Amino acid sequence: MSLAELSEWPVGTAAGALLRTDGAGTVETHGGLDRQYELASVTKLLVAYGVLVAIEEEAIDLRQPAGPEGSTVEHLLAHASGVAFDSPDVVAPPATQRIYSSYGYELLADLIEKEAGIAFPEYLGEAVFEPLGMGNSELVGPAGHGARSTVSDLARFAAEVAAPTLLDPGTVDRARGVHFPGLPGFVPGYGKFANNTWGLGFEVKGDKRAHWTGTRNSPRTVGHFGQAGTFLWIDPDLQLAAVVLTDRPFGAWAKALWSEFNDRLISQELQGE
Repeated sequence: MSLAELSEWPVGTAAGALLRTDGAGTVETHGGLDRQYELASVTKLLVAYGVLVAIEEEAIDLRQPAGPEGSTVEHLLAHASGVAFDSPDVVAPPATQRIYSSYGYELLADLIEKEAGIAFPEYLGEAVFEPLGMGNSELVGPAGHGARSTVSDLARFAAEVAAPTLLDPGTVDRARGVHFPGLPGFVPGYGKFANNTWGLGFEVKGDKRAHWTGTRNSPRTVGHFGQAGTFLWIDPDLQLAAVVLTDRPFGAWAKALWSEFNDRLISQELQGE
């Protein structure tokens, strides 16, 4: 099987791309690559990249206080601030639990608006979408889950994360590493992990089992999935990346498919070497 398997998924429409990040580029695609889909939480990857641009531009600082008392930009990016999922309520002290928070990304957007003096959707467009040629991407809602994009645009983004040109490679390398290691917490839809590894915007697979990535994905795999039935992962060890967008909200159907599907993609590509 290959990406053509997406045509058999229980969704209305789906599109995807498999990339080699060793310079070979896109190796397989399926579906309408320029059709715009809701991203849900995959939005956080794009927003995090915009935050990293703001840090490199010195509009804000990684250690700058932000969010709950004792929290910083770093805490918010890594879901370690203790702020609740969708409100300003504080659930835990900073750096004690991995409290997955979309609201934390709204706080980051507000901070950049204040410090840079520009509406965050406009900032994200100028800082990330335009220079990467992501002409069909836009932030139309909250910074935690309100972006729309296409497979073509997200393939460009995945290639950028794998081999940065917009940001210093060291910045992206640090963002893909684990921040505040050892924190327990939930991955929405997949349960609690004693060591819920996360970078700056990027979920890090680590030693998680029963996960949305494949069992063949390396521990250093980073990415995100969204409740819109979307996912993007980048595996630096396998030098592969995948993007899949659908029009059906995440649910039991996705949990039953995604990990095995990703394993088949990886197996197919490695066997073809």
